[in-house]
Amino acid sequence: MDEAGYGSPTDVPLKLGDGSPVGVTCDRDAGNVGDEQKASKNSLECQEEAHTDEKPYLCEDCGYKTSKKSHLLQHMRTHTGKKPYTCSQCDYSATRKSSLDRHLAKHTGEKPYLCGECGHRTAQKCDLSKHMRTHTGEKLYKCDQCGYSAAQKSTLGRHLAKHTNEKPYKCDQCDYSAAQKFNLNTHLLQHTGEKPYMCGECGYRTTQKSALSQHMRTHTGIKPYKCDQCDFSAA
Repeated sequence: MDEAGYGSPTDVPLKLGDGSPVGVTCDRDAGNVGDEQKASKNSLECQEEAHTDEKPYLCEDCGYKTSKKSHLLQHMRTHTGKKPYTCSQCDYSATRKSSLDRHLAKHTGEKPYLCGECGHRTAQKCDLSKHMRTHTGEKLYKCDQCGYSAAQKSTLGRHLAKHTNEKPYKCDQCDYSAAQKFNLNTHLLQHTGEKPYMCGECGYRTTQKSALSQHMRTHTGIKPYKCDQCDFSAA
């Protein structure tokens, strides 16, 4: 499916900055008191878990441990292959609801979360939060084998492959192999010639979403990369 420009309809309300909703109000009534008390108890339990390193739920297949039973059940699907969340518009299915939600955005084209720094748009709040780290410089994910740190877990995963040299994702049309599935998917486009990301302004097409985002700056004039020693900035 073509993705024109940033793929955001003009009538979708935007969530700026870190993706936090504004002006949200809650209607409360006596009938919801029981549900609210239950939700408050669950929130307290989650908060208490955040202050402990205890992980009582263990996966017997691989040794994965977690503090929540729901997380273990979700993890077990990586072994069983069960994907209960299915798309009603195509044959896509996922192990997590959040993955299905991200997929559905491809059908609707909606990207309501907007970065106030550079104009980057995302379909999910969590993706905007990850993007914001490119501006703040925050790098939460640390390599335990060297001093490298990254803003995103996937970036750390790519880095770790340099230590192991493992490249489990192999192309079935040539001898190319990759450490990350994303890199293999990008490589496969070279065989198909497909360029799914399209600029709605000039028709430019590319194989990578990041390349389209960079291209769009030629139209918007946004230059997010600034020199700290002079007034130079770049797209």
